[in-house]
Amino acid sequence: MYVFLVLILIVIMVLGSCIKIVPQAQAAVVERLGAYVATWSVGLHFKLPIIDRVARRVSLKEQVADFPPQPVITKDNVTMMINTVVFFQITDPKLYAYGVENPIMAIENLSATTLRNVIGDLELDQTLTSRETINTKMRSTLDTATDPWGIKVTRVELKDITPPKPIQESMEKQMKAERDKRAAILEAEGQKQSAILEAEGHKQSMVLHAEGEKQAAILAAEAEKEREIKVAQGQAKAILEVQQATAEGIRALKEAGADDAVLKLKSIEAFEKAADGQATKIIVPAQLSNVASVATSIKEFIK
Repeated sequence: MYVFLVLILIVIMVLGSCIKIVPQAQAAVVERLGAYVATWSVGLHFKLPIIDRVARRVSLKEQVADFPPQPVITKDNVTMMINTVVFFQITDPKLYAYGVENPIMAIENLSATTLRNVIGDLELDQTLTSRETINTKMRSTLDTATDPWGIKVTRVELKDITPPKPIQESMEKQMKAERDKRAAILEAEGQKQSAILEAEGHKQSMVLHAEGEKQAAILAAEAEKEREIKVAQGQAKAILEVQQATAEGIRALKEAGADDAVLKLKSIEAFEKAADGQATKIIVPAQLSNVASVATSIKEFIK
């Protein structure tokens, strides 16, 4: 009875070991009696007991291999230390399992030799400024070489480029000189712009000053003109008022019945007031008794 239970338990364990589950983003390489028989993808699978076995489980995710720095020599005989980072993905689990003994080591060695070949065709300055070109060349070469191994190289990046210490010191001095040069140029440009702005400001100030003087002169001339016009108008008004007053006085005397002697005397006084010491020529009418003649003569007193 116990032997039967043990046998049943053994059968259950054997059957359980024959059930395999492959998770997502993985694949399983299956061998039968030591020979490749199948590649299992994601899901539930069954294998024959004893004669089948899962030889290798392979991750189908993109993987990263960070390789240590490698000494490389440029075209102008400068030795630098460069380390690379390779991004790759397994596309064929069978080729990956049987194509090469140690795929990661193979990629590392292939990366080192490819890097030396690419850098050997470039000078120091080109190496420091052509990372994208170097990355593209290395990725193309590695992808072609690893294709028989079931590996797809997606990206290659130069992580660090370390020139020799004397080269680094020279580069730092060159960078400092370039920065000093740019600073001097910027300072000179600033002084130039300042001088230009100052000259423009002085020019604008002179123009505004001249405009101000011109406007002041125009206003002064207009004010003088207005003053002279008002003085002339005042004088004309005064003369007119004197003439009107004289005419009114003569009219009043005439209406009051004054004799000719009084009219003549008043006419002479009117001539004296009208002239006021400013007339250069006085015309005296022949008949001072004629008031109309006096009024006509007054208009010619002052010339």
